[in-house]
Amino acid sequence: MQNPPVTLSPEVAEALSSGAPVVALESTIVTHGMPFPQNVEMAQAVETDIRASGAVPATIAVLDGVLRAGLSSEQLDALATSERPMKLSRADLAFAVATGRTGGTTVAATMVAAHLAGISVFATGGIGGVHRGAEVSFDNSADLDELARTPGNVVCAGAKAILDIGKTLEVLETRGVPVVGYGTDVMPAFWSRSSPFAAPLRLDDADGIARFQRARESLGIGGGMLIANPVPRNDEIPADEMTVHIEAALRRAEAEGVAGKAVTPFLLAAIVEATAGRSLATNIALVRNNARLAAQIAVALARDAPARAAGQ
Repeated sequence: MQNPPVTLSPEVAEALSSGAPVVALESTIVTHGMPFPQNVEMAQAVETDIRASGAVPATIAVLDGVLRAGLSSEQLDALATSERPMKLSRADLAFAVATGRTGGTTVAATMVAAHLAGISVFATGGIGGVHRGAEVSFDNSADLDELARTPGNVVCAGAKAILDIGKTLEVLETRGVPVVGYGTDVMPAFWSRSSPFAAPLRLDDADGIARFQRARESLGIGGGMLIANPVPRNDEIPADEMTVHIEAALRRAEAEGVAGKAVTPFLLAAIVEATAGRSLATNIALVRNNARLAAQIAVALARDAPARAAGQ
């Protein structure tokens, strides 16, 4: 190709060329998930956490039609303050590139871009999934199909608790996506450490996750892996309390006719309002917690790479 599909920052390019660990980060949390300036402060804190854990952060976004992995401070500020940025998934990622638009990448679009760039570990807050009432609306996130088709180790705090977690797990199982509870036998529920659903698999350290990924590669098993990392205990909001806020937000969304891509940002904003900002603080804590674990996994995979290369 005359132009590479992903423009790498100098830091990310150097890390990838030398085999250093890199962690991809999505950007809809900046464009659609948090208000300014908390969105920029959170993004900067997450990048600092990743560097402190021995890896290089690569925030992914589209700026003026350029798909980028790794943003400067100026580019991050421009993204966070852009007017009407797009919320980009697989379906419209190329549209934004072709038309010179700016947008934040969802889990699905970030996985596409990270794979193109050669980044195998990705940290986010919570994945999209099967929406409540999907048997009528057919509203399933593109994240689920992306996890089935695109390689990558995605660290999250489970599916967003506004979704149907049980049905989300069923779809992931059908698609052949391994779901690993990190240090837990039950699925976390984003703001809360537990849900009524068992974690299909469990591993307790980053080295174990790296070994699992290498085994999948050796067997020729493609697609992604989901690592569900519970929010730190001191930062969680109990599930019983969150259920009340979620149900109220869902009723409000239905009454106001909110649909499609607007649903998740609407619900998250309504819950921030209902919890007087507590859910936002928990959201920031869980994203940072996921970033630290993702960095540990990236370090473990990078450590294993020279040994594998030598044995080939």
